[in-house]
Amino acid sequence: MSVRQRGGQVSRKAERPSSPETSQDESQLLQQRSSGARSEWDYKLGLFVITAIAFLTRFWGINHPNEVVFDEVHFGKFASYYLQRTYFFDVHPPFGKLLFALMGWFVGYDGHFHFDNIGDSYITNNVPYVAFRAMPALLGALTVPTVFLIMWESGYTLPAAIVASALVLFDNAHIGQTRLILLDATLVFAMSVSVLCYVRFYKLRHSPFSRKWWKWLLLTGVALSCVISTKYVGVFTFFTIGSAVALDLWGLLDINRKEGALSLPEFGKHFAARVFGLIAVPFFFYLFWFQVHFAILYRSGPGDDFMSPEFQETLSDNIMTANSVGIDYYDAITMRHKETKTYLHSHPDRYPLRYEDGRVSSQGQQVTGYPFNDTNNHWQILPAQPFPEDNLLGNRVKSGDLVRFRHLVTDTYLLTHDVASPYFPTNQEFTTVPLEQADGERYNDTLFELRIEGAKGKSDFKSMSGHFKLIHFPTKVAMWTHTTPLPDWAYKQAEINGNKNVQQSSNVWYVDEIPSIPADSERLKKEPRKIKHVPFLKKYFELQRAIFFHNNALTSSHPYASQPIQWPFLLRGVSFWTQNDTRQQIYFLGNPVGWWIASSLLAVFAGIAGADQLSQRRGVDSLDERTRSRFYNSTGFFFLAWAAHYLPFYLMGRQLFLHHYLPAHLASALVTGALLEFVFNLDPVALEENVDGGSGKSAGGKTMAGRKPGPKTVVPAKERMGANSMLALWGATGVVLGLVIWGWWFFLPLTYGKPGLSVEEVVRRKWMGYDLHFAK
Repeated sequence: MSVRQRGGQVSRKAERPSSPETSQDESQLLQQRSSGARSEWDYKLGLFVITAIAFLTRFWGINHPNEVVFDEVHFGKFASYYLQRTYFFDVHPPFGKLLFALMGWFVGYDGHFHFDNIGDSYITNNVPYVAFRAMPALLGALTVPTVFLIMWESGYTLPAAIVASALVLFDNAHIGQTRLILLDATLVFAMSVSVLCYVRFYKLRHSPFSRKWWKWLLLTGVALSCVISTKYVGVFTFFTIGSAVALDLWGLLDINRKEGALSLPEFGKHFAARVFGLIAVPFFFYLFWFQVHFAILYRSGPGDDFMSPEFQETLSDNIMTANSVGIDYYDAITMRHKETKTYLHSHPDRYPLRYEDGRVSSQGQQVTGYPFNDTNNHWQILPAQPFPEDNLLGNRVKSGDLVRFRHLVTDTYLLTHDVASPYFPTNQEFTTVPLEQADGERYNDTLFELRIEGAKGKSDFKSMSGHFKLIHFPTKVAMWTHTTPLPDWAYKQAEINGNKNVQQSSNVWYVDEIPSIPADSERLKKEPRKIKHVPFLKKYFELQRAIFFHNNALTSSHPYASQPIQWPFLLRGVSFWTQNDTRQQIYFLGNPVGWWIASSLLAVFAGIAGADQLSQRRGVDSLDERTRSRFYNSTGFFFLAWAAHYLPFYLMGRQLFLHHYLPAHLASALVTGALLEFVFNLDPVALEENVDGGSGKSAGGKTMAGRKPGPKTVVPAKERMGANSMLALWGATGVVLGLVIWGWWFFLPLTYGKPGLSVEEVVRRKWMGYDLHFAK
């Protein structure tokens, strides 16, 4: 990535020889210009104005609506759980949610409200919702000046910086997402800060290992850790920065580099410093937030069921471990599937002779999954070989035992065999057979191995806490179920079958209760339970497995889900909130004008790059070397950030929504500002004399006649480009700003949720057939 000092600090070739007299005049002029560059009052004024407007647009009317809106039901709830120290499960890392909890703690909120339903009143329930919303609003407001600073630090003109920041400043999607209790404001702000810090670090590449060099390297790492500690899509920011770092290291490895070749030990120091600052430091902080997460959430809560029994034993007041009872042979038990919560069930009805696809069944007794407690869920657990008559009672079931199950109501024995299940031709059917067959030719088919999850050796089998897989001994399939109901012949109950993929996590069951134990049994007496300790990394890896499993399982349809191809063109939004009485609604939607401008210029960038490559293949130099370098290395870096934050979504099978495009949209705003400057042919290269070594040569290699050695000097962009060029650029900037501000204002009622719109006003805003409410 090619960047220069603010105002433009890159060498350029001399266009004509200089005499001593002109050199002296130029020296004085350069000194004056250098002083002006250092003040840069116009950039500072622009930064102040856009920051003030950013805070105004994000905080205005933030108390409306005073009800739970869209995904506030999730992230507000998580903040309450933190404040009550109650364990919960979520597919996102903890950093962004911890910020909400921190804000709640600041204002003295106790977490009593659990944000159960969209539309629940904050006022009635005495919730400091404005304080919660102020956190993302603050970060959203700070994102706008960060975009401005990225352009400034990258050496772009003031109009280019204004255009890039205005596309975020006046974007309805960025505003709407940062005014609610949602994570995306934290994600986008951390992503933009990561880019800014890397730009500052890269500008110090000629002063390696200096204090400032280390400062910006480490700040880049900390910012990256905040991105990935908020949402796992933060890995796209890692890829963006990592690609730039890889290219930088590749250049450092070049033995012919202008600054002189580095020895391999010197290169090793550069490589190690970047690994430490951009990988080790972010990972350390990433783990740190999980440690904070575990330390705060020490009480049993709604997230217990997602974790293993061993994990749950680290939580106080855990119902599962408090109510667990050892299981003996000949106990009657009910078995329940961990994920679907259906009971293992059987009834006298038989499988049909033929299924709809023509396959034949065994016509055996149906074994199904039933969602309700029922006597047909009762199974007696038996040993593979009967105990002696005088030793029937008190024999504890152990992990790894071979067991059998008798269905008490029908007096039949559970088995599975090599007959295809109703829905899965590759899976085995489960059925039951009478005692004569179970003790005769079908004996082996009734044997199952009990494998308790996480068991060490011959652990006791317990109710609730003893999560297990039931493995058929002869065929090695695992008892499994799923959510698709069987047809009417099975009363729409769940299918139970033998899964050949024994390692699949959805094969896990647990014993829900032991109805055969008398109420006054000694086995039901509870002893005080000690909270167990599990090492942090073990808890961390278990949580990661659960997160990625459930993240990939988010494949169900949603009425407002969208596809990545729709996002750059803003073809649909998301309904966040409605109020019928006032006809008010919050509809999550970007500024169509701004999005279409940014998307168009992304295509222009690709077109220019393609045309330039083609012309070079034909021996035509359409761009000079300096302009080409900046086009690819700086604007190209922004384009890479857009592609890295957008294209991977095409590979995802989970639910996707418009807000997933917000980081990519920010990158497209940077491309737009940079390309606007390029289109108006503004030379990005400052006049620079580098005579520290007394070479007396320009960057082009020509001797500057009579020039005395002196410090580097920079010509500000606005003086170097001339009044006419700047006038054209300012004119284009004014047109873009006018269109973007008009688009923002037109869709503003949908962003802020007020005022309510008439039918005609709603219809006028259905540009791309947006599914707005109150259009009739």
